[in-house]
Amino acid sequence: MATQPRAWQRMLSGRRLDLLDPTPVDIEIEDIAHGLAFVARWNGQTAGDYAYSVAEHSLLVEELFGRIVPKAPAKWRLAGLLHDAPEYVIGDMISPVKSAVGPDYGALDDRLATAIHIRFGLPAEVPKTVKRQIKKADKISAWMEATQIAGFSEAEATKFFGRPDKAVMEGLAITLRPPIEVRRAYMERHMALLTQL
Repeated sequence: MATQPRAWQRMLSGRRLDLLDPTPVDIEIEDIAHGLAFVARWNGQTAGDYAYSVAEHSLLVEELFGRIVPKAPAKWRLAGLLHDAPEYVIGDMISPVKSAVGPDYGALDDRLATAIHIRFGLPAEVPKTVKRQIKKADKISAWMEATQIAGFSEAEATKFFGRPDKAVMEGLAITLRPPIEVRRAYMERHMALLTQL
């Protein structure tokens, strides 16, 4: 008799997260912040003494989103901060790999995102207009990362991520910090946004 393959992961909080059927009660911000602080974007192919983490990227995306939509309520800024939260358990894959994996990756990501949103008081699905604005911030962040730490020329980054609004990026730069510091910053920002809900 064949046994089902294990589809859950034990988190540092002690929670057991079922990846195929995640529930909001098994999601803790400490696990998300820790996981994202140790997941490298760009498959780790970035300049610097530390990997550029998904947590650091998420903090930048939330900041950019706030500049794009200055009057956005805290719940949508929180959605911006959590836009890549499923990657705390499924990791970050560069776009070409996601395309190769196919729609199953997207379905897994969506199930996790739904559980995460519900856990933190957001609607299961973010409205399309807000999603588009977060995606715009995400692409600007990717352009900044590509040109500042991933070795892309501005022309090459623009080809892949679009031409960013320079005013939105003004005064911002990619920072590389130790994972523990980024984890703390992510949790603090998450708490600050939760208190505004």
